[in-house]
Amino acid sequence: MNAGSLTAVDPLLADTRPILALTLGDVAGIGPEVSVAAAAAPQTLRICRPVLVGDPEVVRRAAQQLRLPQAIDVVDGPVPSADPDRIACWSPRSTVGVRGRIELPRDLADVPPGRIDGRAGQAAYGWLVAAARAALDGQIGGIVTAPLNKKALEAAGLDYPGHTEILADECGVRDFAMMLYVPPGHGIGGPAGLGVAHVTLHTSLRSVPGLLSMERVFETIGLIDRFLRRAGCASPRIGVCALNPHAGESGRFGDEEARLIAPAVERARADSLDARGPIPADALLRQAVGGEFDGVAAMYHDQGHIALKLVAFNRAVNVTLGLPIVRTSPSHGTAFDIAGQGQADAGGMRAAIETAVRLIGATR
Repeated sequence: MNAGSLTAVDPLLADTRPILALTLGDVAGIGPEVSVAAAAAPQTLRICRPVLVGDPEVVRRAAQQLRLPQAIDVVDGPVPSADPDRIACWSPRSTVGVRGRIELPRDLADVPPGRIDGRAGQAAYGWLVAAARAALDGQIGGIVTAPLNKKALEAAGLDYPGHTEILADECGVRDFAMMLYVPPGHGIGGPAGLGVAHVTLHTSLRSVPGLLSMERVFETIGLIDRFLRRAGCASPRIGVCALNPHAGESGRFGDEEARLIAPAVERARADSLDARGPIPADALLRQAVGGEFDGVAAMYHDQGHIALKLVAFNRAVNVTLGLPIVRTSPSHGTAFDIAGQGQADAGGMRAAIETAVRLIGATR
């Protein structure tokens, strides 16, 4: 990577660029590689001041694999480096979250790539909590998270299915959702891009019907509307997916559409939200990608993820809705199969950084 333009940051803009915490995620995956590459990228330094949150030795190893010239500047807190030719790394030894004090492992450099390791799960959790507390305290503008591994969390004794639920717990919110968002400029969706949020999240497919409720569908529509307005869409058009094929075929394939989803849409429309549905998911997502909708409420994870990842994999960004802080992440996972080889594409991490900066700017 060419670092020649790193010093081209306008000094007059230095104090206005937001500070972003980039958590390394699971160190056995590609998180360190994409985080370090993104933190060192000239396009990142032009718009924000990144601070890596993780183990300095893991960061140094990733920088060496990527053949980056920047040195690692170990800092005592979420404080960016004053030198654009150095990468700031904050490595908290412990932090305090809603579950009490969290001690972070100190022997992460020998965690083998591509393997489930409880130390990696514990570290990813602790770094995320530390970054969340810093964001809640106003020390940083937002968080961009590299992927973690659910089984590694489990190996660490942590009963969380992912980032979204941890952050909701730390922020004390119950009305939240995960959105896969394609920013404007990629020819997908309307002028503000396209956001797809999920009524249910990390759960088994067979549990989805029992988790759906009219209230939850309605809340998700509202979260989508508020996000899109913040993203610059003055009048969001929101499509609501049916759960069943053909929207239930008048009850032949299920009654969730008539019993839960349609009443939620009617309530949203009564609240002056431009919500439409339930619409069969295969038709709705095609219409949304083509620009007929700005946002989509999907009933479950893969219903929304498959369509957007198919058309915009490295351009799509995960955004957690309903938090009092900004959090984004790339749409890919830990990619254990290529971890530690210096092959990972940091484009998704850079897209997540750009989206976080855009959202922080919208709150100022």
